Amino acid sequence: MTYTVQVKVMPLKDLLDPQGKAVMGGLQNLGIKNVGDVRIGKHIDLQVEAGSKEDALVVAEEAAKKLLANPVMEYFELTAI
Repeated sequence: MTYTVQVKVMPLKDLLDPQGKAVMGGLQNLGIKNVGDVRIGKHIDLQVEAGSKEDALVVAEEAAKKLLANPVMEYFELTAI
């Protein structure tokens, strides 16, 4: 069966996010002043052939650990739908 696993990759909370800061500055320049913080990440959808949702999550976790996220700078979350 084919499962869709969504991978959300975000910068670690303790690290500076230069893209987020640039977007924050752009929002301020546009007069949008009520946004407190911006963090920029990645959203990746994987179509995984697996016997169960749990097996699909295992495959996606391996992909995230080995390729999709840099554990020094990023964390990831998985959601199977």
